[in-house]
Amino acid sequence: MATPDPNPMPAPDDAHSVSVPTPGTRKMPPWGLGELPDAPHFTWRNWAMLLGPGLVMGGAAIGGGEWLTGPRISALYGGALLWLATLSIVGQVFYNMEISRYTLYTGEPIFTGKFRLLPGPGFWLFAYLLLDFGSVFPYLAANAATPVAAVILGRLPDAARAAPSLFVFGQGVTDAALLQALAYLSFIAILVPLVVGGKVYDSLKAVMSIKIVVVLGFLGFLALFYSEGNTWKEITTGFFKIGTLPVLAGEDRNGNGILDPGEDWDRDGRLDVDESLPPTIDTNGDGKADAWADVDGDGRPDRFIDRDGDGIRDGTTVDNIFLALVQGRPFLPLDLAMLGYLTAMAAISGSGGLTNTTISGYTRDQGWGMGKHVGAIPSMVGGRGLQLSHVGMVFPITAESIRRFRRWYRHVLRDQLVVWTPACFLGIALPSMLSIQFLRRGTEVAESGVAAMTASGVAEAAGPTLGPVFWYITIFCGFLVLAPSAATTADGVLRRWVDVFWTGSARLRKLDPGKIRHVYFAVLCAYGAFGLVALSLGRPGKLLLWATTIYNFALGFSCWHVLAVNTILLPREIRPGWGIRIALVLSGVFFFGLGILVTLQNFGYI
Repeated sequence: MATPDPNPMPAPDDAHSVSVPTPGTRKMPPWGLGELPDAPHFTWRNWAMLLGPGLVMGGAAIGGGEWLTGPRISALYGGALLWLATLSIVGQVFYNMEISRYTLYTGEPIFTGKFRLLPGPGFWLFAYLLLDFGSVFPYLAANAATPVAAVILGRLPDAARAAPSLFVFGQGVTDAALLQALAYLSFIAILVPLVVGGKVYDSLKAVMSIKIVVVLGFLGFLALFYSEGNTWKEITTGFFKIGTLPVLAGEDRNGNGILDPGEDWDRDGRLDVDESLPPTIDTNGDGKADAWADVDGDGRPDRFIDRDGDGIRDGTTVDNIFLALVQGRPFLPLDLAMLGYLTAMAAISGSGGLTNTTISGYTRDQGWGMGKHVGAIPSMVGGRGLQLSHVGMVFPITAESIRRFRRWYRHVLRDQLVVWTPACFLGIALPSMLSIQFLRRGTEVAESGVAAMTASGVAEAAGPTLGPVFWYITIFCGFLVLAPSAATTADGVLRRWVDVFWTGSARLRKLDPGKIRHVYFAVLCAYGAFGLVALSLGRPGKLLLWATTIYNFALGFSCWHVLAVNTILLPREIRPGWGIRIALVLSGVFFFGLGILVTLQNFGYI
């Protein structure tokens, strides 16, 4: 496996007469010129070559969308809405390949490439400060506090509980205070791998390797031995049920008053009716009801009437809009109550937002393509011998360099399809499978509580001997899913902006290449301070929805921007083909459209 060379390689003899291309804005420094090394030849004996950026980002992908939103959606609607995750992951594969294309040619991360386009770095600085704002919200660290609190308390924490849950130094601590303190500690803990280990990328790679083995191993064991065949079928087919949407309807679809086969949506053995209530209160005076009244007099607004006393809002189901068109029947009324979480699941299935751009940085740090000549970002502790060049390096276009580039592109494609993509699908399938298997259909719980409720179901199914052990392991997996992913999200934010200013700032270009670790550490401290403030401002659920709404806008726009980068800055011979260009355009429409939908709902237009 190629190792990064921190010292830029001089131009080869046969390239002295070749001028370095300088497309884009003149406000960014021109590239250097070097020779593209050959890609490693893959065989099953050297399969470890596949363990590159896809491993780190695949481990990170088993995170918020998979553990927080996926199981919550599956508990309520089953697996039929997982097709949103499919479109998201497939769109991100095209995106990941194209940002790696730029890095293979230049040795620079894609974020730096974006700042090379007109109208210049000043404009893109303002634009991406807005688009990247969702990534700085520490929603994963906030939610990671819940499984830790559950282990301490032996139960799911309740933030509304006023009585002290435990005593520390003679002082009573409520569940809410415990969650707040653990959120701070979790956030600080996730920053540790970014400070020590030599190369930041290598530290994250080690953490993600452990996470993938433990989490997928245990969840796979549960799915294999404790999930029914129908659950496997529902999850698998759900990834392909494009056009299926949540609706409100009773189970008696044919109106015969009998519970026919296929009508028992929530598997309770009863023919349920739609118990949902429409909003009746106009809170903003626009003439449209947007809030619910207190019907039963308990002081809380009622979104449904529990007619059968089962504690579940019956009438929540799904329907396929294309099937309705084929059958010539009207489409059932949409259930928009969970629209924010549906778009959140799509936003962070895989990686999401601008967190995907980290793949191009890891491609450089892995030493792939022209990244071999550029170097890598070292950690503050243990990274003294590493450095990072201020400017990328490109190769002259020859028949041989084009062949080598294509081999590198296939190498990255293997990394994406063999490691990253399966990790994404397994990461969302396994937690969702457990929620379908162990939670009653129609269950509505907070996103932070799904994992704990699933753990209780697992413990009950495992029996009195293994149940308590499985409960703790499931809870621990919840923490292991969220905390390392928070670390890669933090690293992604830091390296995006450090890389850009390392190349784009004339003042920073005067620094010795080895000083990059000091710059990275300074930005890390600033990020840590902001994260601690953000954790004190809102509940984890709000942080999640705020972040993922921005994620969809950011990734949608970034798809189009990457297409512009690769068709303007790259030589014609290695630009993406028309199939990939169309895929990037459609992916941008998908993500940007989701952002618009949830924004319209937040402002009361839907």
